[in-house]
Amino acid sequence: MIELHLTRARPTATIERLGPVLFPDDPSRRSAVAHRLVWAMFPPDLARRPFLYRETAPTGAGGRAGRGEIFVLSSLPPNDGGGLFEIETRRFAPQLAAGDQLEFSLRANATAQRSEMIDERRRSVRFDVVMQALHPIGKGRERAEARPRLIREAGIAWLVRQAEGSGFRLPDPERVAVDGYEHVLVDPEGRRGGRRAVHGRLDFEGLLEVTDPERFLARIASGFGRARAFGNGLMLIRRARGRDEG
Repeated sequence: MIELHLTRARPTATIERLGPVLFPDDPSRRSAVAHRLVWAMFPPDLARRPFLYRETAPTGAGGRAGRGEIFVLSSLPPNDGGGLFEIETRRFAPQLAAGDQLEFSLRANATAQRSEMIDERRRSVRFDVVMQALHPIGKGRERAEARPRLIREAGIAWLVRQAEGSGFRLPDPERVAVDGYEHVLVDPEGRRGGRRAVHGRLDFEGLLEVTDPERFLARIASGFGRARAFGNGLMLIRRARGRDEG
């Protein structure tokens, strides 16, 4: 497994007044800006993206929290983005064993695939699991009432499927929090033209149990779900009972 680095990057105090610009409340614009800021931490001539990241500041937060905090897992140690960030980087090499229990936090674009006939040819179609769950429900009050339950059910089912091939399990899926479902435009300024690309994202928090440490760490390194270039897919972990891990 390649050497990995876990970085916590916080905007410097000198750019505090730019907080509303760098981390706006609108989730699509916030995602687009964070995407560019993270790329600023790495050499511009890279052929492939060497990182996953997660922007953790709550939407609408004030003060220092409103300026954003970004966790980056990367195969290259990042720089400070030309003085934009205060960075703390350490080697990411958790010592895990089967049976270890970890608290986790994950923001993911949860999708699945199905086979469909399109233009008389069988093709694989990718879909958002939440939208698939909501689709049969009518609009208005009926959908509004069913929405929280269906978001949770679709999210948990997706995460359980991810766990099956990723070296962990959920000891108690009912205690995993599922929140924050929203749609994010990849290009909120519309500069690319054509069809507007959009992805849905979910936030998960809870407890997991490691079943295969090597496979689990390899999956953390590659990320979970789709749209990983836009702040999705990085699972943050720590030892249960409050002991930091990483």
